[in-house]
Amino acid sequence: MEKQAENSSRLVLVLYPFQGHINPMLQLATIFHAKGYSITIIHPEFNSPNPSNHPQFTFISVPDKLLESKVSLSPGDFMNLVLALNKNCAAPFKKCLKQMLDDEHPCERIAGVIYDGLMYFAQTVADDLGLPGISMRPTAAAMLLFAVIPQIEQESVFDRQIPELQPLELTQMVTSMSKSPTDAMTEVRAASLNAMKRSAGMIANSIEFLEHAALTKIGEHSPVPVFTIGPFHKLAPSSSSSLLQEEADCISWLDKQAPKSVIYVSFGSMASLSKQDIVEISWGLANSEQPFLWVIRPGLVLGSEGTELLPDGFLETVGDRGCIVKWAPQKEVLAHCAVGGFWTHCGWNSTLESVSEGVPMLCRPCFGDQFLNMRYICYIWKIGLELENELERGKIKGAIKTLLVNIEGKEMRNKAMEFKGKTELCLREGGSSSSSLDEFTKRILSV
Repeated sequence: MEKQAENSSRLVLVLYPFQGHINPMLQLATIFHAKGYSITIIHPEFNSPNPSNHPQFTFISVPDKLLESKVSLSPGDFMNLVLALNKNCAAPFKKCLKQMLDDEHPCERIAGVIYDGLMYFAQTVADDLGLPGISMRPTAAAMLLFAVIPQIEQESVFDRQIPELQPLELTQMVTSMSKSPTDAMTEVRAASLNAMKRSAGMIANSIEFLEHAALTKIGEHSPVPVFTIGPFHKLAPSSSSSLLQEEADCISWLDKQAPKSVIYVSFGSMASLSKQDIVEISWGLANSEQPFLWVIRPGLVLGSEGTELLPDGFLETVGDRGCIVKWAPQKEVLAHCAVGGFWTHCGWNSTLESVSEGVPMLCRPCFGDQFLNMRYICYIWKIGLELENELERGKIKGAIKTLLVNIEGKEMRNKAMEFKGKTELCLREGGSSSSSLDEFTKRILSV
């Protein structure tokens, strides 16, 4: 992407400190750096990214006081964690940003503050200091429907006005979210909605053709413009921001496998499984007779390294047909010609990475927006299979065979490759993502 040499502006990006949010924000930073902007990354102390991986950026940490707040870092205490970060980081962030403005070089201005949508305090600080605030959404754009459509209207809109999205079961999600909402949940929703209304715009890590129906409806209701400039990782291919050590040796193992033969298995950085799940997955993989690359990170089973839970005789049965690692360079893995399918937890980053490489998915969502992503994959895009109910080795074996080789999965595999081609077109000059990026820099950052 061409640099705009005449542009001497700085962007301040505010991270939410978990892997699935850090990745897209640092990818976005790389995209804007390539457009000629200087980049400052402001982040909580918790889960700090490694500055040495991005020497072109300036990193500044702000105290988050999470230990003092005594909030759990588990998905179950998600909303209280969001509240704590917003309350604890606001004042030090304002002090930091004010200092940056005081020290501002005459030839370089701060063009705006781009913040993860969960770090909504940044919008208030940007408002106070007279800077445009822009919210970055690292989830499917369809999740914005819950933000831009008033709660009282959601069920009727989802049921009657967006028939193309009925397979997403948005109404059921409304019902689920409305059941016994906690005080923290209510506070976060109200604050994030208020921040969104005051923002200069929103950036979505999505692609127009993937979510056309949702984006059309969002455009009708949103008080601010939404720019779809994803998938970020394809516009910033050199960006690396993994908090876990990647084991690149698995690429050498992939090099020895037949094209489209390998099932890649990874459940992301936050999901958890039971001991019995590990046993059933093990024998499902073994009995499928397909080569597999399986990520078993420490903590995948609570309090365990995971690999010690593999059943007796499993490793001897699979031999060289299996490769097990603690963490993998996922983008490189999915782009490898040997990979024919991806068993995923359906995180949005993983979903986009798989779509971009034309890899069909075996879907086992764990929590949150992963269920919406799964329904996109399996029931709207039709490039994947849902693994329902309890994990069972026979069902796993059959699903892997369908995904990779059986005739009933052929249309799904072809559709996945079609999506890869469409994604490549969107990223080219004149494509929807490239054009949206250009529009964003003209409308929001050139003020």
